[in-house]
Amino acid sequence: MVRWITIVVLSIVAVGTTVWGYKENQDKNAVLIQAENSYQRAFHELTYNVDLLHDKIGSTLAMNTRQQLSPQLAEIWRITSEANSDVGQLPLTLLPFNKTEEFLYEIGDFAYRTAIRDLEKKPLSEKEIKKLEELHKHSGEIETELRKVQNVVLKDNLRWMDVQLALSTNNEAGDNTIVNGFKTVEKTVDGYTQTTAQTGITAASPEKSYKNLQGDPISEAKAKQIASQWLEKVDVNKLTLTKSGKGADVPTYTASFDNGKRNGYMDLTVKGGHPLTIMISRKMGEVEISLHEASKKAEKYVEGLEAEGLELAETNQYNNIGIFRYVYTKDDIRYYPESVVVKVGLDNGEVLGLSARDYYDDHQDREIEKPEITEEEARSKVNPGLEIQENRLAVIENDLKELVLCYEFLTTKENTTYRIFINAQNGQEEKVETLKKAEVKFN
Repeated sequence: MVRWITIVVLSIVAVGTTVWGYKENQDKNAVLIQAENSYQRAFHELTYNVDLLHDKIGSTLAMNTRQQLSPQLAEIWRITSEANSDVGQLPLTLLPFNKTEEFLYEIGDFAYRTAIRDLEKKPLSEKEIKKLEELHKHSGEIETELRKVQNVVLKDNLRWMDVQLALSTNNEAGDNTIVNGFKTVEKTVDGYTQTTAQTGITAASPEKSYKNLQGDPISEAKAKQIASQWLEKVDVNKLTLTKSGKGADVPTYTASFDNGKRNGYMDLTVKGGHPLTIMISRKMGEVEISLHEASKKAEKYVEGLEAEGLELAETNQYNNIGIFRYVYTKDDIRYYPESVVVKVGLDNGEVLGLSARDYYDDHQDREIEKPEITEEEARSKVNPGLEIQENRLAVIENDLKELVLCYEFLTTKENTTYRIFINAQNGQEEKVETLKKAEVKFN
């Protein structure tokens, strides 16, 4: 009797295991099919977008009407964004494909910067036209290589899951058509990169200079002393210090600590020992102090920078954290690109963060042209549905990374506050910012 019961139980277990295994296999296959479909869609959309990109750049070169040029360039920028998104959805993380992504970014960056400027006053230069011709030529070469891969994929019914497996296992034995095809695309773009490097035609890339840093180089021992003072409660002997490597924007020391309940780090410059970034992480308590009290803590902290002319320009609260932004101000003109941000805990008033990179990046005395339009003329450019509360002159960085003098208007509508910047030379609306309110905490 026991023997028969055992046989029945084992049979049931065997059948159950078989059914479970079959179900697991079905689920796994369903996931694989879904992933394969996603990869196929992204690849064919990438090929289509590069094809479209090549055609659009060609159309731009053939245009003679500036009214059509800006929309066309904006369309090129949109297509490059979609193409980059397609690349991000392919299983190419283990395959170097950065040059192609950089090429797409360069096209998009050039198109965007050109589209948003006034082409009536500043039409395409000969250098820019030559750049467009180069982009058109090499986008055509990439298009051809992608079409070759696409043709083989469709003809031989190749699977992208095999690509992912080959890349993850570093399998070089087989001749993987897709991988080889994308390596050819990368080599094609590499040729373009070398050509543009030789001709001096490169994408604009904002780099920090820190050329006006004051002071002499400091030693590691001095760096620890300075970091200990800024981090307030950390003993010098508890700090771990590392130095930045080659290629950094500016040579820095990074001092870090971790005592279990509280951890953080500080970046400070080798030249002069100026603090660039401070971040402290710990468990936060309930709000015990007001934003006003916290601002006093932040103000005292900023005084330690020995930075001239910093003025509190913006205050925000995020749950139990206060954020304070200080801006360099001279002759009643605010220079927003030169700013310092301080983060203060509203539980005990401890400073939890500092960002002074924007201030130290390129702080200098600048010659600013006088406004060409009056304040009243600038006011007339503001949306009449907004109520103006304050106004002043300010220097901001526009979308073209240019410094422009503006009239700044602090405005309100219903329960929302906006900051409007009107160009003081031509009356154009340069930027509109929505000032954040304290975040609602959802339980």
